[in-house]
Amino acid sequence: MYDAIVIGARCAGSPTAMLLARKGYRVLLLDKATFPSDVISTHVIWPHGCEVLDRWGLLTTLEETGAPAIGLNMTFDVGPFALKGGALDRNGGRGGLCPRRTVLDKLLVDAAVMSGAEVREAFTTEELIWDSHRVIGIRGHARGGGTVEERASIVIGADGVHSLVANAVDAPEYNAIPALVTFFYSYFSGIDIDDIEQYVRPHEGAAYFPTNDGLTLVAACWPSARFQEIRADIEANFRKVHAAVPGLAERLDGARREEDWRGIAGVPNFFRKPHGPGWALVGDAGYCKDPLTAQGIVDSFHDAENLVAAIDAGFSGKQPLDEALGAYEVRRNERVTPLYYFTTDLAKLEPPPPEMQQLFAAMRGNQAAINQFFSAICGASSLPAFMAPENLGRIMATAQGAQALA
Repeated sequence: MYDAIVIGARCAGSPTAMLLARKGYRVLLLDKATFPSDVISTHVIWPHGCEVLDRWGLLTTLEETGAPAIGLNMTFDVGPFALKGGALDRNGGRGGLCPRRTVLDKLLVDAAVMSGAEVREAFTTEELIWDSHRVIGIRGHARGGGTVEERASIVIGADGVHSLVANAVDAPEYNAIPALVTFFYSYFSGIDIDDIEQYVRPHEGAAYFPTNDGLTLVAACWPSARFQEIRADIEANFRKVHAAVPGLAERLDGARREEDWRGIAGVPNFFRKPHGPGWALVGDAGYCKDPLTAQGIVDSFHDAENLVAAIDAGFSGKQPLDEALGAYEVRRNERVTPLYYFTTDLAKLEPPPPEMQQLFAAMRGNQAAINQFFSAICGASSLPAFMAPENLGRIMATAQGAQALA
C-alpha cells in the first residue's frame, strides 16, 4: 500500500513524486516511457521556474548539462518592429534555461529516485481501481509482463493532455477553447543565437530556442485548420514563414537541420477540476494552454509544489484533504488565468489590436518598460499589474515626454 501513486514521470509527475517522498511518504511513480527519452516540447524554463529548481536543489545540476541561459535578451517581433529585452527581475538576473527534454526529464526522474520514490519505467497503466465512488489504486503491466494491481491513498494523474486519470474520473472541464495553432519544429546547427526569438505575423509565426549541444530548436506555426496542408510539405511551408520576415530565410539557408521534423495538429486549451475522491491531477492533465508562450514546464513545477502542499496538509491532519485540494485548484486558477487568456488571444495569430500596437510603439526606447513586458508575458511577474491602466498610463506618458523632447 502506497501513500500516493503518480502516473506520468515527466515535468509534473517526477517533481510531485520527489516532493512527496522528501516529506516521508511512500510513493510509486509510473511511466510508459523509459528515460532518457524525448517528447514534443518548447523546452523553456523561465527564470522563475529556475528559482523553483533552485529550491529543489537541482538548478546547478541542470546548468552543468550545458543548457543555455535564456530570458535575458529575447526578441519579440510582431511587426513592424521588434522589442528586445528580458525578465531580469527573477533568478538573480541569471535568466532561465532551455534544456532538451532528454536531459531535463532524466534529471527529474533521477531526483525522484534519490528522494526515495519507487519508479517503474516502461509501465503501462491500464485502468483505475475503485471502491464505490473512490479511486483506490491502479491496474497495469510492465513491458512484457503480466497485469499487476497497486493500491494507494491517492492516485495522481501527471499523464498529460490525454490523461488516463482525467478520462477515467470524468474530470469536469471548464473555460475550454479549441486548439488554435499547429506547430512543426526541428533542431538546427549553425545558427548564431544567444536567446529566444519570436516572430508573429498574420496567421503564421516563427521562433528560435537555443538548447543543448549547440543546437537551436527552430519552430513555425500556423492556424490548426491548416495542419494537413502544412504536413503535406513541411519544408516548403516552413521556409515560406521564414521568407516573410527579413533576414530569417538567409539565416535558415546557412544552417543545417540535424533531426527529423516534429509537430502537432494543435493543443487544446482547458481547465479541469484537478481533484476528487482518491485522485488528483497535476500539470497538463489538469490545465493546458497553447505552447505559444511556453508556460507548460514552469506551470508543472508550480503545480507540483502546490499539490504536494495540499496533500501533505490533508494527510497530516492539518486540514481536511478535500478542502486542501479545493484550495489547490483556486490557487492554480488565480495564478494562470491571466496568461491563459493572453496566450489564447496571441494564438489566434491575428494582427495586434490598435491599443496593443500603441503600447508596443510607446515602449520603444523604454528598456525598463520592455523588460517589465517580457517579465509579465513569461509569467515571472504579474500580467494584470503590467496591463493595469495606471502602469500603461505611465508608459504612454513617458513616450509622449520623449517625443516632446525630441
